[in-house]
Amino acid sequence: MSELSVNHLLGIKYLNKKDIELIFETADHFKEVINRSIKKVPTLRDTTIANIFFESSTRTKLSFELAEKRLSADVINFSASQSSVKKGETLIDTVNNILSMKVDMVVMRHPNPGAGIFLSKHVKASIINAGDGAHEHPTQALLDSYSIRERLGEVTGKNVVIVGDILHSRVALSNIFALKKQGAQVKVCGPKTLIPKYIESLGVSVETNLKKALEWCDVANMLRVQNERMDISYFPSTREYTQQFGVNKKLLDSLDKQIVIMHPGPINRGVEITSDVADSNQSIILEQVENGVAIRMAVIYLLASKIK
Repeated sequence: MSELSVNHLLGIKYLNKKDIELIFETADHFKEVINRSIKKVPTLRDTTIANIFFESSTRTKLSFELAEKRLSADVINFSASQSSVKKGETLIDTVNNILSMKVDMVVMRHPNPGAGIFLSKHVKASIINAGDGAHEHPTQALLDSYSIRERLGEVTGKNVVIVGDILHSRVALSNIFALKKQGAQVKVCGPKTLIPKYIESLGVSVETNLKKALEWCDVANMLRVQNERMDISYFPSTREYTQQFGVNKKLLDSLDKQIVIMHPGPINRGVEITSDVADSNQSIILEQVENGVAIRMAVIYLLASKIK
């Protein structure tokens, strides 16, 4: 059996192309499983997984939990925002307390970039990064690429534009790494204030005109503006942002080809995309959600097979 080259999923940065292909092939198998009448497999019956979220999350947490339960793992949910962390307990203390319960794997979301890497060096468990600050969100990038592959046949050679708040987005960074490793061309589009200075060093070009970006691309991944991460105002108003960087049906229909619309969620309807775009046949937003469970099952399964 092929196996991953890594013992943790800390970021797409640490995966190679073969790892990504193996995750996708495994997800294909699990996608069949979750579309059966009995959606569970007994694969991880003896594995205990702790979901530790130091930042609030609904969709990612639910998706991981569902993936773990579909694999028959024992699941511990720990919401650090309402816990002893508030009383001053350190990250290592929190995790060691959980590991003393004989946990095999930790799925962690944390506001600090690099928290998962730090943890992987100090605890004996496989770590899956479910988002660390504005750094990486590897399973989101994997499910995004997997969804493109499902809709367009392959990722190699495709033109993908990531639109919106690139500066604060861990989804953007992980997507750039994943798409480049699979041979796609990537552009970013958004207000200049929301595009990081180093972005071109990642082999990505910048397009500030949304219409031009959409005419170039096969796929547009629309990001929401992350107001919760902003300490200053990066653009004059939401209305002005929407006028310049929001996608509506009229704009989509004005293109001379059909492009695929994606969104990592949650959607601010009427800001980055209108409802008639989100719900159109060009959108694969619901497929992304379904694929998220299959991808997370694949990642958990492949990492668990290295623990045993």
